[in-house]
Amino acid sequence: MRLITWNINSVRARLHLVSDLIKTYEPDVLCLQETKVQDHMFPREFFAEHGMPHLAIRGQKSHHGVAIASRIKFEDSFHIDWCDMGDARHIAVKLPSGPILHNFYVPAGGDEPDPAINDKFAHKLRFLDEMTDWSTGLKDPSIVVGDLNIAPYEADVWNHKALLKVVSHTPVETDGMLKLMKSHGWVDVMRQFTPMDEKLYSWWSYRAKDWSAADKGRRLDHVWVSPAIKDRPVAMQVIRDARGWEKASDHAPVMVDFKF
Repeated sequence: MRLITWNINSVRARLHLVSDLIKTYEPDVLCLQETKVQDHMFPREFFAEHGMPHLAIRGQKSHHGVAIASRIKFEDSFHIDWCDMGDARHIAVKLPSGPILHNFYVPAGGDEPDPAINDKFAHKLRFLDEMTDWSTGLKDPSIVVGDLNIAPYEADVWNHKALLKVVSHTPVETDGMLKLMKSHGWVDVMRQFTPMDEKLYSWWSYRAKDWSAADKGRRLDHVWVSPAIKDRPVAMQVIRDARGWEKASDHAPVMVDFKF
């Protein structure tokens, strides 16, 4: 099973890129975040025409939104309303091979890393706490993918010291993510295939005139698996070239091959 996760930053604005991705890399399952479209306006026919007719979607107008498109018919789909906010930030399906696949879009958290003065950052920390409580009681073998908006390790950012006070790499966020990972024993698939001291990014800011030359990246996108299925991933790739496609998202797709 080939899985790709990608923060598309508006699916309808970038259908040409989704088409290129599907044709070039032939995923069996495609998880998208920040789709920015209400469910009744989601481009279902497009995905059917591209051989991915099985859909689980949860969207809202102009903001957030998650979707799973698949060649494989899944058995069930559901979502959790994290923080009781009503935001479209999670969708899950039960795969026929057994695991439950969870697609997340964790809040970015705004610019100021202080929950006392920044409601967006407070929301992000609450979201992490709820994910941790959920993970602690998780029984089914599961896969977590998506834009989790935190780069937890020093080698997940271009400059650890420079970003310690920048949202996505502050100690309260990285400590929170490591606590979340420990709560279920989540296995970090991307780091299974990349040494811990090797730089690994999936996001590059739009602000850089030449994002590739500057290479000031962060790893905000993740793929985790339950310990029971830690031997199932067999290959991983950040599709960096996609960041340079015309009218690209600021995130690159992350691709993982599984053996089920």
